[in-house]
Amino acid sequence: MDQIKIGKFIQEKRKLQNLTQQDLAEKLLITDRAVSKWECGKSLPDASIMLELCSILEISVNELLTGEDLDMNDYNKNAELNLIRITKQKEESDKRLLLSEYVLAIITILFLLAALGIVIFADMPLWAKITIGIVGFIQFVIAATVCFRIEQKAGYYECKHCHNKFVPTFKQVFFAPHMGRKRYMKCPNCGKKSYCKKTIIEKD
Repeated sequence: MDQIKIGKFIQEKRKLQNLTQQDLAEKLLITDRAVSKWECGKSLPDASIMLELCSILEISVNELLTGEDLDMNDYNKNAELNLIRITKQKEESDKRLLLSEYVLAIITILFLLAALGIVIFADMPLWAKITIGIVGFIQFVIAATVCFRIEQKAGYYECKHCHNKFVPTFKQVFFAPHMGRKRYMKCPNCGKKSYCKKTIIEKD
């Protein structure tokens, strides 16, 4: 998607509604800086406010993502293209999230090992060792929670039996036995349990 083109389109439609950046921001409960970044082509509106933004600007989501007014002949074609672009963007975003999970896990383990090394081998008061141990444990719990959340949200899990792809709940991910990127979970489609593998693509 052409962010510069979309930004100029948002600016044009905002002005047609006689709205300032501040006016639009207040309607969407965001900052005017966010609106400015859209209009400069530095970012795109978040999906959570896209429908409301389109309603305010009196345009369709496809027109917003295309950055221009569409007639009915172009509408279906652009709808398909925009769906493909959004799908690709999600796949790329999921890949980056899963990579960040690996990095976070490695850093967390190194930090925890360093904390344990200090507690065991360093010559310091007992209260200092306890403090370092507590800080290390808290950091581990926070990082683990973030990793589990990434594992849940990024991509999908594919059932070994029916090949249905689904997004599990946080509870399922947290308690499921796992081997690498596979987790033993119940498929919501066929109801069978198996080691479901992580995949980025929703449909083959």
